[in-house]
Formats: sequence, C-alpha cells, structure tokens
Amino acid sequence: MDTLDNIQNEKLEQFVQENKEALAALSWGLKEEWGETKDSLGIDLLPRPHFIRCSREALEKLNQRVESKIQEVLGILDGYQPSQEVAIVAIGKGKIKLIHYRVECPPAVSLQQLQGDLDSLIQRLEKRMNELITQYI
Repeated sequence: MDTLDNIQNEKLEQFVQENKEALAALSWGLKEEWGETKDSLGIDLLPRPHFIRCSREALEKLNQRVESKIQEVLGILDGYQPSQEVAIVAIGKGKIKLIHYRVECPPAVSLQQLQGDLDSLIQRLEKRMNELITQYI
C-alpha cells in the first residue's frame, strides 16, 4: 500500500496539528468505551472523512493481503501507550497512514476537560476534517 497523496497527507497533518488534544480525548474515550479489545481508532477518508473502529482482525487481514507491508503499523499499535500517546490509522483508496504522536496533556485529562460527549466531539472533528480534506480526495 502507498502512503497518502502529498496534498491529502498535508491536509490530514494540518487537521491533526490543529486538533491534537481533541483527538487524544477522542482516542482515550473510545478506548475506554471499547474495553479490553485491540481495536484501534481509524479515519476512513472515503467517501468523506469519518472515524471508524478498526478491528485487529481486519488490520491483520489487510496486512496479509498487502504482503506484510503494514507490519510496522501493527507493531506500533501493539506497543503504544494510550495513556501518553495517540495512534490512529488513516485509510484512503489503496493507501494507509499511521498518525502517531506523544501528547503533553494525558488523554484522560483531555477527555475530562472536554465539553460535551464523545458523539458531539466526533461530529465536530469530522466536520473540520471534511472542510480540510474532502476537496483533495
């Protein structure tokens, strides 16, 4: 699988930079909601950018289909510390990108400071993502 196109990648990185704490809060909140699964937060860029739940099984099947080209992504998802880091898989048409960063404010604290619930946070972030990225898909 290839990485995302340059412009699309640039806009996705801009979105992440503008929303680091909110994404950390979302990631942490969804991890808590999902319990002890190895599921990961994802962004499906098609047909319009939206958040998805990526099951470990689906990611492993994808890795097999692409001849282990995303094995490193799986390794990072296995080893990252959700209490200190964010890891999100962005998936486009035949393309994938791992969004992975360390946060200054723990995600649990970001979630506590959040005004509103996870559903409203998802809606707000998806709206912004669409404003930035949709024209480049």
